Amino acid sequence: MSHHVQLVTSDRLPTPAGPYSPATIAGNLVFVSGQGGRDPATNQLAGPDVESQTAQVLKNIAAILEAAGSGLPYVLRCGVFLIDITEFPRMNEVYGRMFGTHRPARTTVEVSNLPGSGMRVEIDAVAMIPR
Repeated sequence: MSHHVQLVTSDRLPTPAGPYSPATIAGNLVFVSGQGGRDPATNQLAGPDVESQTAQVLKNIAAILEAAGSGLPYVLRCGVFLIDITEFPRMNEVYGRMFGTHRPARTTVEVSNLPGSGMRVEIDAVAMIPR
């Protein structure tokens, strides 16, 4: 691995479910791995519904970004993965509330499954580190 790439870790984050980092930093960009709605304190899903999971996903992303010296206001792009696209309006309402007036670029797709029993949504992100 190049010495120009920095791995982001924090004990406030869920443990990755595979051989990857919660995020990597290259230059002033932070690339956040897809996050599910698990509460790092309990390692349990925040709830069975897409709303509670979306809120937890974005809290997890915020914690990762803070560990990297960034935050939700600096997110440039998100990818949103839903197992049921009809839940888009419910996810979108929570997403909009969590980001406030900030509007990152975004792609949302329906996927057939996610890695974790009961997961309704996964979100990844690219953000900048303000310098």
